[in-house]
Amino acid sequence: MSNATDPTSRNRLDEAESPYLRQHADNPVNWQPWDEKALAAAEERDVPIFLSIGYAACHWCHVMEEESFQNEAIAEQLNENFVPIKVDREERPDLDSVYMSICQQVTGGGGWPLSAWLTPAGEPFYVGTYFPPEEKRGQPGFGDLLGRLADSWADPEQRAEMENRAQQWTEAIESDLEATPADPADPAEDIIQTAATIAHRGADRQDGGWGSGGPKFPQNGRLHVLLRAHADGGQADYLTVVEETLDVMADRGLYDHVGGGFHRYATDQQWAVPHFEKMLYDNAEIPRAFLAGYQAIGSERYASVVRETFEFVQRELQHPDGGFFSTLDAESAPHSESRSDSEQSSGGTPRDDPDGDSEEGLFYVWTPEQVHDAVEDETDAEVCCDYFGVTERGNFEGATVLAVRKPVSVLAEEYEQTEAEITESLQRALNQTFEARTERPRPARDEKVLAGWNGLMIRALAEGAIVLDDRYADVAADALSFVREHLWDDEEHRLNRRYKDGDVAIDGYLEDYAFLGRGALTLFEATGDVDHLAFAVDLGQAITEAFWDDEAETLFFTPTGGETLVARPQELTDQSTPSSTGVAVDLLLSLSHFSDDDRFEAVAEHVIRTHADRVSSNPLQHASLTLATDTYEQGALELTLVGDQSDYPNEWTETLAERYIPRRLLAHRPAGDSEFEQWLDALELDESPPIWAGREQVDDEPTVYACRNFACSPPKHDLGTALEWGAATDGAE
Repeated sequence: MSNATDPTSRNRLDEAESPYLRQHADNPVNWQPWDEKALAAAEERDVPIFLSIGYAACHWCHVMEEESFQNEAIAEQLNENFVPIKVDREERPDLDSVYMSICQQVTGGGGWPLSAWLTPAGEPFYVGTYFPPEEKRGQPGFGDLLGRLADSWADPEQRAEMENRAQQWTEAIESDLEATPADPADPAEDIIQTAATIAHRGADRQDGGWGSGGPKFPQNGRLHVLLRAHADGGQADYLTVVEETLDVMADRGLYDHVGGGFHRYATDQQWAVPHFEKMLYDNAEIPRAFLAGYQAIGSERYASVVRETFEFVQRELQHPDGGFFSTLDAESAPHSESRSDSEQSSGGTPRDDPDGDSEEGLFYVWTPEQVHDAVEDETDAEVCCDYFGVTERGNFEGATVLAVRKPVSVLAEEYEQTEAEITESLQRALNQTFEARTERPRPARDEKVLAGWNGLMIRALAEGAIVLDDRYADVAADALSFVREHLWDDEEHRLNRRYKDGDVAIDGYLEDYAFLGRGALTLFEATGDVDHLAFAVDLGQAITEAFWDDEAETLFFTPTGGETLVARPQELTDQSTPSSTGVAVDLLLSLSHFSDDDRFEAVAEHVIRTHADRVSSNPLQHASLTLATDTYEQGALELTLVGDQSDYPNEWTETLAERYIPRRLLAHRPAGDSEFEQWLDALELDESPPIWAGREQVDDEPTVYACRNFACSPPKHDLGTALEWGAATDGAE
């Protein structure tokens, strides 16, 4: 293969739209995207593939780049003896799932960067995560490892061993990701209480959350499990665990107290120091847990956290036309570096300059001197430092990650002020530190728009519209319109995954259809706009057509007819995002109420029964599937609201906002026959589905029906009374 025809003779990432791939376009490594050209070159050159998977906000990905991928000698090894392929895990979660599976099985752990060596056929024979440039703490040096693997591949006997291992590992991946049981089972009874018992038993009662030592990750699914189990009459202490966890997530280092929004996770048991990247999905899913907690517990602090987070998302992660970008980096340039106004406002990145320095957390941490420089009033600055624990020593690289260290009541005594005065002082200080921080170089922003992640944000905003402020529905609707315009093919009923600067690419995965469909359905619940419901139905139908497998009786992560990998993955467990299978089942169960056939319910039921034993054996690992299974077992509480939404009584709006209602399904219905016929036409229905059939307005007033499992309350004008009927049916079960 001559250089003229060999795609691996140069670094091809300058052709990519992914910001993460483009960050590596200037490396001396001849990086290839994962495409047919690169895979064919590995076959023709008969050399292994070195696969490196990461994402733009990944700290250790940047470290490995600086240490190894910018090293000329290492680049020469990679270019001569391997086909080096770089993959953005946010664009290609299917590839990440396949090779992360074997990494976890072989090493007992995983993470990013994910480093895998593959045969030209894509079968892995060596795998790990970050490798240092030189041997350190038992880890081989990256350059030495490359040399040993290249020598082994060149030796026929050792190569045969490597290929045999690759075959065995591929079979292990298939067993982990593709396998389904031969005999489906009924789901375990009362699985939500079982899951809650396990969650309660394993909770860290001293520092909140789950896990000892560190790191501490948000576990939103567990919070929803505990809230639902408590509402069903479970232990009162379930609610205490939720409160303890939400409190530390809001008060300590996971939360950005100056600008709002959540970092990815905490590196320690006390939630003091975060991994500083900010992901769109965290800032959708964590606020949704806080909204549920606000309804169940009533803490206004939780509502404030949600408002501040939504403000952050709109300010720093929203495309001008409505969609949402993906991430903010953990790193930024030192404050002394000058940056232009356009770079400051757009999330411009020091990585645009390959020689530019950047450090983790610089944008977010404070010293006492920086606080005093930013805050005009000396007492306000002192109060701020005392409240957030800002000291000369600091807790991160000589600076401090802000976290609530002293209650307002204690500060009021120390400063001989009222609590109201201390609160006002803190607010002034936060306003001024926020303004000062706008002058700092900003972390890089990954400006690709992903369909699935936008679906999570749309759902959170729609829930926020129900609970806090109906204006959030407009923000959600703008994002949904953006995704429908740029990523949805209305003729083919097909969803693309990624939009970046006008470029659309990658067939949507199950998470894209499921997350976006669930977001559209929740937006219908918030607004009563039937167009959102119709779009959710379109996505549900696409799920049953493209991802459902009749023989395996499961939903796969990749569509039928998609690219063939060494295994076709399922996504059953909750990880950094909810299980796409769990969300899809929840969506299909909800949509079945609006359907005139049983297709949605049948697929959902088959998936639940296929994985019943697996979910029952570890319900917390499968939190989303556990919640969906519980909805299947107990039935959704249908609240059919009949009338013009602008005429709904204030009591309805207030009750829906204030009360935590597990398994709630809001089904607006117009009172007039003509408009209702238009709704049926929009949904391509010949007759009224069960959730609307016979549920009409009474006495020319907005009317509510509460129904579960084919039993309905009498028509009510008072939502609270209808919910009392629903609570009574819970007790009867």
